[in-house]
Amino acid sequence: MIIIAGLGNPGPKYQGNRHNIGFMAADEIARRWSFGPERAKFQSVIREGEIETAQGRIKVLLMKPQTWMNESGRAVGEAARFYKVAPGEVIVFHDEIDLAPGRFRMKTGGGAAGQNGVRSLISQLGPDFRRARLGVGHPGRPELVHGYVLGDFHKADQPWVEALLTACADALPFALAGDDDRYQAEVMRLAPAPKFSPRQAAQGAARGG
Repeated sequence: MIIIAGLGNPGPKYQGNRHNIGFMAADEIARRWSFGPERAKFQSVIREGEIETAQGRIKVLLMKPQTWMNESGRAVGEAARFYKVAPGEVIVFHDEIDLAPGRFRMKTGGGAAGQNGVRSLISQLGPDFRRARLGVGHPGRPELVHGYVLGDFHKADQPWVEALLTACADALPFALAGDDDRYQAEVMRLAPAPKFSPRQAAQGAARGG
């Protein structure tokens, strides 16, 4: 079994936030691969499914922790212990301000880089889980970060957001087969990151988006 956790904050108030792009990725994966119905377990909304890979069909537990972003590790840790899943069999989708909007990177291990959901997961699982980092960009100044990640994506962002989420779902069999390099390359092939002019970037930072 592979556990896939999308990080975010529960409730309609936060639904469109940049911080909730992990939830959005989980929803798109469930839609693309026809996962079972939502139910409550492990302090999360979970769905179960199976995905065909080069190594055969792999069972997936898809989680959206309802503990709030900063306590995501409690939910994912509970599920990992229940199923005796090793950290390397946990894939976490989360927003990444240190990547430009639309960029995507896979990473195993390392620190939290200021992402409190990742920090919570490290406290429960250790550092060696796999991170699917979804670039949302940086507002330009540290004091703007909190409001930026808790702000909604703008209408102009929707094309690249939707393309990135679709690519993450479509290419997922590569990640489930353990080939994170191929997965990263395929996602970026399917959803090339948008190009922003310096003027557009400055305007986006000024308005918090």
